[in-house]
Amino acid sequence: MTEGNEDILQKKKKVLITSALPYVNNVPHLGNIIGCVLSADVFARFCRSYGCETIFICGTDEHGTTTEVKAIEEGITPKEVCDKYFIIHKEVYEWFNCSFDKFGRSSSKTNYEISIDIFKKLDQNGYILEDELEQMYDSKAKKFLADRFVEGTCPKCSFESARGDQCDNCGSLLDPTDLKNPVSKLTGEKPVIKKEKHLFVDLPKLSTDLKKWINSEKKNWSKNAVSMTESWLKTGLKPRCITRDLKWGVPVPKKGYEHKVFYSWFDAPIAYISITKEATKNWQKWWHNPNEVQLYQFMGKDNIPFHTIMFPSFLIGAKDNYTLLHQISSTEYLNYEDSQFSKSRGVGVFGNQVMETGIPADIWRYYLLINRPETADTEFRWDDFQARNNNELLANFGNFVNRILTFLDKNYDGIIPKAKRDEKFVLECKKKLNKIANLLSEISLREGLQEVMLLSRLGNQYFQEKKPWETKNDTVMLECVNLVRKLAIVIEAYLPETSQTIFSLLKLKKQTWENLDDDVQNHKIAKPKMLFRKLEDEEIQKLKEKYEGKTQPFPLDLRIAEITDVKLHPNADKLYLLTLSLGKEKRQIVSGLRPYYEMSDLKGKRIVLVHNLKPAKLKGEISQGMLLAGENKNKVVVLEAPEANPGDRVNPEGLECLSKEVNIEEFVKLGLKVKDKKAWFKNRKLVFKTGEVSVDLPNGSKIS
Repeated sequence: MTEGNEDILQKKKKVLITSALPYVNNVPHLGNIIGCVLSADVFARFCRSYGCETIFICGTDEHGTTTEVKAIEEGITPKEVCDKYFIIHKEVYEWFNCSFDKFGRSSSKTNYEISIDIFKKLDQNGYILEDELEQMYDSKAKKFLADRFVEGTCPKCSFESARGDQCDNCGSLLDPTDLKNPVSKLTGEKPVIKKEKHLFVDLPKLSTDLKKWINSEKKNWSKNAVSMTESWLKTGLKPRCITRDLKWGVPVPKKGYEHKVFYSWFDAPIAYISITKEATKNWQKWWHNPNEVQLYQFMGKDNIPFHTIMFPSFLIGAKDNYTLLHQISSTEYLNYEDSQFSKSRGVGVFGNQVMETGIPADIWRYYLLINRPETADTEFRWDDFQARNNNELLANFGNFVNRILTFLDKNYDGIIPKAKRDEKFVLECKKKLNKIANLLSEISLREGLQEVMLLSRLGNQYFQEKKPWETKNDTVMLECVNLVRKLAIVIEAYLPETSQTIFSLLKLKKQTWENLDDDVQNHKIAKPKMLFRKLEDEEIQKLKEKYEGKTQPFPLDLRIAEITDVKLHPNADKLYLLTLSLGKEKRQIVSGLRPYYEMSDLKGKRIVLVHNLKPAKLKGEISQGMLLAGENKNKVVVLEAPEANPGDRVNPEGLECLSKEVNIEEFVKLGLKVKDKKAWFKNRKLVFKTGEVSVDLPNGSKIS
């Protein structure tokens, strides 16, 4: 049907589609969803409909320091973190109707096996080096610290809570040794620099074969993928470390490295292979068949080098006839109302929130795809979201379908007439459909959707010009109903529920691109109904207020802690040393309660701890947080929650708490107060799973 396509539209190639594996330690936001998962789903649906043999896989990236850090924050094991967030991710993508053949996990036994196999082949082929790295070492914890277990002041912008791998304030990539005043997140101690042996992939040795492959394929890549890859090559490839001093990950199968695991960016892309193996017994026909399979990979621009340099290098070095990347689709960023989506700061709309809005998934799919950041950053705006639905989906696409089917129902008793075809209109539609197919095959998804909307507008214009309500015109009705059917076919990749609804209204089974030229006549349809509803101002305003409230979360990470031991501070007359239990985590804090409480009165109390307060040394003793207490005149009372469990989270009602480190100045600005014997933040009570935090002081007493 189409002309000018030399790739998937030939249909002789198998199409293997991967979406970048999202980190499992958080809830995906709309930027994550459009950046890789939803875009890949549209392409996969199109390929299947067009007749290509297609597999589409995704899964969660579960190893690495991000997971271990999250486990420490939540007081659970890394596996429990992964189990929890895997379910959340899966539910979000299922709600968005993402049509994976398999949604898997990088921590699977299959991925362990394949990762180890590729490593051994790289080693046998001479592409693994042993070298030393200068690393931060925590003398108190007696362990080397992975990048994200070190925090300090950014050397470039002076942000005080920069991580060992990146500064969230200025975006600079860092090494832990770059940080000023570095602190271990495990103990609060200042780490020292030591040398440690690690394993590296010898990228310089692989560079000739890698460059040859890149030059043969980069014509198929997005512009930002080409420019970023060429920038890496221009600077010169260096050996890449693939081992880490962690417990959670794929163990390194080499003598002397039994205490290390692979860096997550070694085993994470290999999970594309393992998830495919879990999806089909014939997985080798997909991953060891480069002449017959075209690999399409979808991701945000921050993941480009790992897919164009790292992962291909691993596969080339394994010398096992692996299928390599054919085309990469990398997006820019979707921003939120003049700011960036941020998981750490809670800025934006998140997948679990979208599911609660009562607005169907297809409307969200439409807005994200018509606003897809293909060549430049775009923005999510609530007013634009409303306008796109009301003025485009409802007034254009939905109006055309409803108008035609309602007219057919009233004037033809719902029966599609037999009639002579309008060849001029058929040809005009065919040109539009060819253009849509070409754009989809080139992964110009946003422009493809724009053309679908122009096609429905063409139908509206045709119906309006021919005026079948003035003179009965069977040809016009036949062409309009057939265009409705064709729109149901081409919109399926974008709006699958809408497509299915149209086929139901037409009383037809689901059709594909191969059915476009079919002609449906003398066929009775079902009673018409509206495809979309109007989004009213009041509804959007309520959602905006609700989720903008959630996107400005409480900046404290508050936890219930039980005081298990109380000692006198060795260097201060008015201070105690308190040992706290938060379930699986233990902490020590320095407290100024000595003038107000006897030691025996404190032991066993379940108090509220500021878990993310920056560690500090007070009179020579480390303090890892601060308990909350109310103060009125000369009376100080500890905030208590005796029925809560150690480790339970505490937050103001309706707000989420952040784990990002705060200092004492940031805490004081919050102005926590006592009201009705309860602790309050502005107009919200501090609550935990089964109750509220109490404090026996008069209204207005401050909490510090």
